[in-house]
Amino acid sequence: MPTILITGGHSGIGIECCKILASTYNYNLILAGRSPGPMENFAKELIKSYGVKVSVLAMDTSSLTSVRSGALYCREMIEKGEVDKLQAIICNAGVRLGGAPTYTVDGYEETLATNYLGHVLLLELLLDCMADNGRIVFTASGTHDPDTADGKMMGIADGHDAIGLANTGKDGAKPVSRGKLYATSKLYMILYAYELDRRLRKAGSLISSIAFDPGATSGTGFLRNMPKPVQWLAGSAFMSWVMKKSGVTIGDIKFSGECLARVTADPEYASGSGKYFQTNDGKLTERRSSKLSYDEQRAVKLWKDTKSLIHIQPNEGSVKLR
Repeated sequence: MPTILITGGHSGIGIECCKILASTYNYNLILAGRSPGPMENFAKELIKSYGVKVSVLAMDTSSLTSVRSGALYCREMIEKGEVDKLQAIICNAGVRLGGAPTYTVDGYEETLATNYLGHVLLLELLLDCMADNGRIVFTASGTHDPDTADGKMMGIADGHDAIGLANTGKDGAKPVSRGKLYATSKLYMILYAYELDRRLRKAGSLISSIAFDPGATSGTGFLRNMPKPVQWLAGSAFMSWVMKKSGVTIGDIKFSGECLARVTADPEYASGSGKYFQTNDGKLTERRSSKLSYDEQRAVKLWKDTKSLIHIQPNEGSVKLR
C-alpha cells in the first residue's frame, strides 16, 4: 500500500489526520518525531484499529544531523522494500515557544529551526523517494498574515531575513519576539511551498506542494509551552466566542486533522499545488494567503538563504529543486 510520512503525527491534529489516512484512505504511515515512546504507542493503536502498516522514525526537526539520519533511514526502508515510495510528506511538527531565545545544536533559533529549516532539509533529502503524483503538505498558520486578526496578534519579523532570524539575539543584539518568530516561520513555510510548486512545475513534475492552515486550535502543541492559565483560557467556550467575534480563524483538533488528511489524500485536492487551504469554524476552503507570501523575489532569496542554513552538500538534494 502507498505510504505517507508525517512529522508530529502522534499529537494534536496529527493524531486525527493519521486516523483518517489509515481508516478512510487505507494508507500505511511513517510517524516521524522526537518522542519514540508515544509514537510507538500510537503506532500500535493504528495497526490494531485499522490493519495498516505503521513505522516509527526517530527524528528531531530542530537538528540537521537528526533530520539527515532520519531521512537516510527512511531511504533505506524504501530501498529494502519495507515501505513503498512516499505518496505524501506532511510537514506538520511545530513549536510555539515563549521567553528568551533558545538555540539548537546547530546554533539556530529553535522556533525557526524546528518549524521550517528541518522540514526543508527533510524534503530536499526525500523528494526523489516520492511517487510521481505525490503531495507535500505544509501545516501553516493564519498568524503569517499581518492583515488578518490572526496575524495582528503576533506580527511578523518583516525587517529580517532567514539568516538573521536564525541567529537572532546573539552577540547582545535585541532578539525578535517568540511570537513574531513563530508567525514568520509559518510565512516561510508558505513562501517555500509556493516556490517549490513553481520549481516542480518548471521541472515537469506532477508532485504537488500545498499549504494548509488548521486554524487556531486549543489543546495542540501551539500552547503547550504557555502558562497553565493561558492554556485553560484558550480552551474555554468564552475565549472561543471572543476569538470568533474578533475574526480569528477558529479550528478544531478533530475537524482540522480530518481536513489535513483530505488535503493530503483525497482526489478532490489533486490540483491543489501552489494553493492555500484553511479550516475555519467547521469549513474547509481555499483562500488567498498573505500578500507577502506571493512575493516571488522574496521567495527566491529565502530559497537561497535556506540552502545556506541547512548546509546542502553537492551529493544531497533533488535536481528538481535546483
